[in-house]
Amino acid sequence: MKFTAFIELLKPITWFPPMWAFICGAITAGTALGGQWEILLLGLLLTGPLVCASSQAVNDWFDRHVDAINEPNRPIPSGRIPGRWGLYLGIIWSILSLVIGAQLGPWGLGATALAIIFSWAYSMPPVRLKQNGWWGNLACAMSYEGLAWITGAALLSITASPSQPSLLFAGLYSLGAHGIMTLNDFKAIEGDQKMGIRSLPVQLGANRAAQLACLIMLIPQCIVIGFLFFMEQEIHAFFIGILVLAQLVLMRYFLRDPIKRALFYSGFGVPLFVSGMMIAAFGIRHMGGH
Repeated sequence: MKFTAFIELLKPITWFPPMWAFICGAITAGTALGGQWEILLLGLLLTGPLVCASSQAVNDWFDRHVDAINEPNRPIPSGRIPGRWGLYLGIIWSILSLVIGAQLGPWGLGATALAIIFSWAYSMPPVRLKQNGWWGNLACAMSYEGLAWITGAALLSITASPSQPSLLFAGLYSLGAHGIMTLNDFKAIEGDQKMGIRSLPVQLGANRAAQLACLIMLIPQCIVIGFLFFMEQEIHAFFIGILVLAQLVLMRYFLRDPIKRALFYSGFGVPLFVSGMMIAAFGIRHMGGH
């Protein structure tokens, strides 16, 4: 087994969303981040290279038959990670994640344990939440955005737990990320249909699934804007509104041919969504975290 195949299995490109959400949560905590580098670095290591990476290894192992159709060059179906090593790596990385999570206290361990449970439940039979796009995408969205955000907010909070606005935004952006997860399903429609995986594009058809994904991404952001206005954070609300308008322009282009343009929207529209997360986090920090 080559090191390059091992790194490919862990999919470093997927580590960014939970690491970003962790930083957003940390910003809402209201404390000075400069003196918290150890916690910040451990949190980033935990959310990206450990928890997220372990979920990728687990998913690739249980998806090896689907990947043999959709992505035959992936490390496991191509044989570059032989035998049952894909499973062993998923187990080892999950245990390592829990060990590191325990170093961050009850909040860190609890969030890590939930994320690990979600990742295994998403991929592993008989639960295999991935079989249904509604539940599978929600599990991923909660792990990638909500739990990572809450972990950052909890570990650096000036109080015993994250503030209510921080928890609210973690939930809203998790719901929005459900739509982002749907974007990833457009490239696998053929394999999902053959393997009986009921992703939203399979269940609803490409056009309806794309429309739903856009709505799911837009509605939580609009609620965030409204809340920030209500809390007199008009500047933050205004800039998130500009990002939403830009997303609407890109969504219009995406909806004309969702199968071919899902990757385009992931590359250009999703960064606008996550940029709004950071602005929202600073909005909470500016209002005092509460």
